[in-house]
Amino acid sequence: MEDLGSVAWPPTPISTERLVLRASEARDRPAFVELYASQEVHTYLGGARPRDEIERAMPAVPARRPGSFVVELDGTMTGHILLRRAPGDPRPAAEGLADLGYLFLPHAWGRGYATEACAAALAWSDGVLPGEPVVLTTQSANTASMRLAAKLGFTEVERYQEWGAEQWLGLRPPPAPSA
Repeated sequence: MEDLGSVAWPPTPISTERLVLRASEARDRPAFVELYASQEVHTYLGGARPRDEIERAMPAVPARRPGSFVVELDGTMTGHILLRRAPGDPRPAAEGLADLGYLFLPHAWGRGYATEACAAALAWSDGVLPGEPVVLTTQSANTASMRLAAKLGFTEVERYQEWGAEQWLGLRPPPAPSA
């Protein structure tokens, strides 16, 4: 994983109507363990890893790097958003571009939190990486993720087979410059 360049980190927390996006803290560790151990969360991500393995490997302050946002609802972590560059991406359309990824705990599904949080993260990205498009990959079978991608302005670049399933690669162009 490559960083996002000279992006100042951590940013001032980003507040939306219902959420706060911020850098991770030690108090978020149990929620990160739950995210990575959840079979539901990893249905379209190749399956969850064993909880004891995650517990051993998880640092005291997880995911503390530029572009990694904890999504907080009412003072508690409910999701994780990651904007990163994936060097050596096998898809030429994604090579070197910022890539949006997100995970939310099942109790937060279906309430619009992912849309709200991802839109805020993309707005942040537009400010710190002006003029850069963003890519997003999901399994085409993940209809909720496909709907979210469309709401966020991603359009299909290609579909391909990987990890035993059809994958969807979408691109969100940078916003048009203000006049």
